[in-house]
Amino acid sequence: MKIVRLVLALLLVASPVPAHVASGQATADHLTITENYYKVIPGRQQEFLQLFMKNHYPLLKKGLEDGRLLSLKIETPAVYMPEDVRWDYRVTTQSVSSSAHNAEQETALKQQLWPDQETFKREEKQRFDAVLAHWDVTITDLTPAKK
Repeated sequence: MKIVRLVLALLLVASPVPAHVASGQATADHLTITENYYKVIPGRQQEFLQLFMKNHYPLLKKGLEDGRLLSLKIETPAVYMPEDVRWDYRVTTQSVSSSAHNAEQETALKQQLWPDQETFKREEKQRFDAVLAHWDVTITDLTPAKK
């Protein structure tokens, strides 16, 4: 059993890891997967989801249309989870790093999509007031390529 562990450890250490993964740096065409988690105050899930779909989903949808995002998935757990690990909504996006959208472009896009910025900002504040916790996880896919 010790030999098996030693061989596995050596294989892991000797396995070629792409330089951008080893250094934590992404290449220009590196696929970026981001998971955004939202834990909402109990009883406010519908309010959060309604405001999310009204005031954030259109921005994500526009990213799909213009190619900044390659995919988008919005999910909720199907079963109960313990409170310490509970999340209510997960939004997963895939993008190519080289298609980054700068803050100026995003601000202009928000003004285009929501001309009534006062209402938009008020509703976004309301949406985040319903959130107990929010975290983002950027995923690095280490799955070996098919040969």
